[in-house]
Amino acid sequence: MGLMTFKGGVHPYDGKDLSKDKPVSELLPKGELVFPLSQHIGAPATPIVAVGDTVLRGQKIAEAGGFVSSPIYASVSGTVKAIEPRRVAVGDMVNSIIIESDGEMKEAEFVKTDDVTKLSNEEIIGKIKEAGVVGMGGAGFPTHVKLSPKEPDKIEYIIANCAECEPYLTSDYRRMIEQPEKLVAGMKIVLQLFPKAKGVFGVEDNKPDCIAKLKELVKDEPRMEVAELMTKYPQGGERQLIYAVTKRSINSKMLPADAGCIVDNVETLVAIYNAVALGQPLMNRIFTVTGNAVAEPQNFYICIGTNYQEMLDAAGGFKGDCKKMIAGGPMMGFALFGLNIPATKTSSALLCFTEDEVEAFKETACINCGRCVEACPELLIPSRLADFSKNGLMDVFEKWHGLECVECGSCSFVCPAKRPLAQAVKTMKKQALAAKRKK
Repeated sequence: MGLMTFKGGVHPYDGKDLSKDKPVSELLPKGELVFPLSQHIGAPATPIVAVGDTVLRGQKIAEAGGFVSSPIYASVSGTVKAIEPRRVAVGDMVNSIIIESDGEMKEAEFVKTDDVTKLSNEEIIGKIKEAGVVGMGGAGFPTHVKLSPKEPDKIEYIIANCAECEPYLTSDYRRMIEQPEKLVAGMKIVLQLFPKAKGVFGVEDNKPDCIAKLKELVKDEPRMEVAELMTKYPQGGERQLIYAVTKRSINSKMLPADAGCIVDNVETLVAIYNAVALGQPLMNRIFTVTGNAVAEPQNFYICIGTNYQEMLDAAGGFKGDCKKMIAGGPMMGFALFGLNIPATKTSSALLCFTEDEVEAFKETACINCGRCVEACPELLIPSRLADFSKNGLMDVFEKWHGLECVECGSCSFVCPAKRPLAQAVKTMKKQALAAKRKK
């Protein structure tokens, strides 16, 4: 049997050798930490602390602002310094709770569950919701909502997204190498909610050591298996992963549950285990600092709210002149103009490079080569969609299925004319969705 995959995709330089062999080290923050109230899809959280309050690590500081929302917890002990707008990685100013750490890391009391199998579905989902667990692969969708589909009996696959297909990122890899037991334990908890489902760990074949570890752990688990995926970007995209594992397709009007699937990231499944078995809210995650401009690329176990500059300093700072900084991966991340921003639940990496390749590109006319069509995992025609965007042809853009774009950036990556295809499509897509919301 060949490796599981999807149509389209690209093979960028992966850059993982810089940090993949660096064990995770704990980074204890100093000074103030910033907790944006919007760290998830849906309504912002609502503060339940006031300026001057003393808080413990693991204490709730903001409650969910609705069903599709998520509470936020202090990751350090200290004093609430302010509640005010602060800049986040995407450039927005977001209302945030600022806590001055006292350096003592005094914790709230966490209640463990001795036997998770005795918990009801409602109790499990309640613990996940209360712990503030969200999708930690980037989207930030509240996990308790994802685990509450309208027809739970129709869920046939729980897919762990272990692909980590974005170049340079190694946080999921280190988690699978160092703590695969927690990942498997998180999968067991989710499978408890869906008795008819099979648990599948989808791992790209450039991680043979992870594949071996997971296969050993699940060899006696009849409801779990490891799926070996072809190493190709964007193999970790939700739609692409579902197709690779199940050969089922979904579009922008469907949810994974419509194909009988639920997809969770590695860190999310570990957070589920921590919440349900250990009673711990989401306070920490693994974060990669890497790139050829970083002196000592590292994988850190960070407190949510930690400043990006502090993490870079812990990795030895810059090595030479840094021309480009990115929050997240190089394909779907956000370029940064500064590092005075906080790590959130969905933050995975800081990349720093000595050259800005994109800035050096000189855009020329489309040569109609079709490479963007070959690369598109959604089987679209990005060059045409970009033209429609440039000319403001929203109706035609939608007619040509522009809303199906998953914003992976593969088209821009392969374009020999160096046209910013993905950026143009993304812009029109946002405008079209905004127009629909107004109707």
